Amino acid sequence: MVNASSKQSDISLEYYLKELSHSHPLSAAEEFELAVKMKRGDLKARDRLIKANLRFVVNVALKYRNQGVALADLISAGNMGLITATERFDETRGFKFISYAVWWIRQSILQTLAEQGRMIRLPINRLDLLRRIKNFSDEYQGNEGHMPTEAEIANEFHISEDQVIDMLSHSPIVFSLDKPIHDEDTTLIDLMHDKDQVPPDAEMFHNALRDEVNDLLHTLDNREADVIRLYFGLNGASWTLQAIANKYSLTRERVRQIKEKALRKLRHPSRGR
Repeated sequence: MVNASSKQSDISLEYYLKELSHSHPLSAAEEFELAVKMKRGDLKARDRLIKANLRFVVNVALKYRNQGVALADLISAGNMGLITATERFDETRGFKFISYAVWWIRQSILQTLAEQGRMIRLPINRLDLLRRIKNFSDEYQGNEGHMPTEAEIANEFHISEDQVIDMLSHSPIVFSLDKPIHDEDTTLIDLMHDKDQVPPDAEMFHNALRDEVNDLLHTLDNREADVIRLYFGLNGASWTLQAIANKYSLTRERVRQIKEKALRKLRHPSRGR
């Protein structure tokens, strides 16, 4: 039986989505003009840029539904990422706002999933290899009638048997991530890649994003920057709070506090000084 608060939430969400249906996308010229006005402190320009992209946030949030977090909460998280993007957008870079904002929107949603839902925190290159091993194993079993050995997998992917054993320890994760979402052909791994959202000029985008992240991290002290790099996997695999705590001989709660303080600085650099 659906409780009253859940029903009310559904009604509120339905009303919110209906309101968004009346919004219209902005042209690149309009985005540029609004960004210039925002730098002058024009809050109306900021609000217009945000409102024009709220439907995009919903589209992203829908792709991560049914992972243990309510859709309304995913949309709320994505909206926070959108707001952060408006505060940090540099219109002189030459690419559309949403190409820049999508990173912040996804990051905010993924952080919410990691903290509240059932999302597995693994770097994309590791997910790629896990999926390829699973596909190879399925095909091998279909042809040979049994699963391949660790040595055969190692030979196929040019990695060591120890690496194969480590990968196979995540096999339950592979199966859960590789399950189709509802009646769609899309899987969670596919959503995490979401290649359709890559900007037209990917190299320009990633170079700009790399510079942006590096600039951001320079506003932190060394310990804070290290915690952010490890937690979000900026140099490879994502670390848990406990793993970071063990590395620095701190408590998990202390690491969480450092992470939250660092994130506040990144969102509002002037407050961290």
